Amino acid sequence: MNFVFVSPQFPHTYWQFCDRLRRRGVNVLGIGDTPYDQLDGRLRDALAEYYWVPSLQDYPSVFKAVAFFTYKYGKIDWIESNNEYWLAQDAALRTDFNVTTGPNAQEIRSLQSKADMKLGYRRAGVATARQIRLTTLETALDFVEGEAGIGWPAFAKPERGVGAGGVARIDGRADLERLLGEKGQTPYVLEEYVEGQIFSYDAILDSHCQPLFENMEEFPPSMARVATEGLDLWYCSLPTVDPILRQLGRATAWSLGLGRRFVHMEFFRLAHDKPGLGQRGDYVGLEVNVRPPGGYSPDMMNFAHSTDVYQIWADMVTLDRSTLPPSRDNHICVYAGRRDSHAYVHSHEDVIARYGDSIVMCERMPDALSNDMGNQMYTARLDSMQERDDFVRYVQERAD
Repeated sequence: MNFVFVSPQFPHTYWQFCDRLRRRGVNVLGIGDTPYDQLDGRLRDALAEYYWVPSLQDYPSVFKAVAFFTYKYGKIDWIESNNEYWLAQDAALRTDFNVTTGPNAQEIRSLQSKADMKLGYRRAGVATARQIRLTTLETALDFVEGEAGIGWPAFAKPERGVGAGGVARIDGRADLERLLGEKGQTPYVLEEYVEGQIFSYDAILDSHCQPLFENMEEFPPSMARVATEGLDLWYCSLPTVDPILRQLGRATAWSLGLGRRFVHMEFFRLAHDKPGLGQRGDYVGLEVNVRPPGGYSPDMMNFAHSTDVYQIWADMVTLDRSTLPPSRDNHICVYAGRRDSHAYVHSHEDVIARYGDSIVMCERMPDALSNDMGNQMYTARLDSMQERDDFVRYVQERAD
């Protein structure tokens, strides 16, 4: 099997995807914009060959790399980055090289559309906020203020986007006019404003859309505020998956045909009753992402469940099943980030002295991830919600 892994060097822990494939006998071929001699040695060991391109955004150069691998090694079986930023390019390459083990260019366009995601949730019987594509002021005002309008505030976001970039709470006509004037040609959607905690259903799915691994994450109430207001991010992998969320996640995966993927589906859990959506505590579909959750979340899943999601994913690719037994050793794995722009009560040395035995990752975050995740991270494996809350509070207590 020939597997082309795009940008295997980022995030830096992604070398493990390549390593587990190699252990399964896969010929792993990397394409990236980091010079070969700067790659992690473990990644170099996992790759049969690496093709450097000056920029991964230059499609002709990446196409040329895949063509070279095809000439040298034969038909390519998989092309994947497991990275939101490159999903559309992955799909374009699959289309051009007739690789059928993942979404093609047309399919990924739909899967990345925040409007089409709503259709997938609805087919699965999952409640979701009312939404329209943002076109004209008149249409938007009718959607908000009309006889059956959603009312203010509303929420706007790019129809296709990465992370919380471009999102905005819309509190009235002036905000709407400002957004319409600033968004240019970027397609936007406008939707009902929902208050609640964000949870995710994460899974590695086989070719029949059946889960080989499942995980549940909890996030702050507003990731949009974290990014736009420079708040400190925390989130965690939980030891178990709520059976209701599991049912909704599985139904959504089936409705969208998400076979042979690592997926990350986001849901609100309503903070209060909302007519037309549900009662306090109900789950409401937010977004579907056909890749692993960002940052070092796969590693957090490993720590939370004492497992190896990289191996489970490689098993899915090569065997269409998992060779690892279900974990019986489950914990809470929590991420707490800090920003260089803030001062904190407790120093780095204080954090390590107090929580050193529980901390499983501690490092600077890449600039590409720092807007959402902060500049310095501490990730700990703990056994109770109280321990989690105390850890987050201690790490993020501000001095300014």
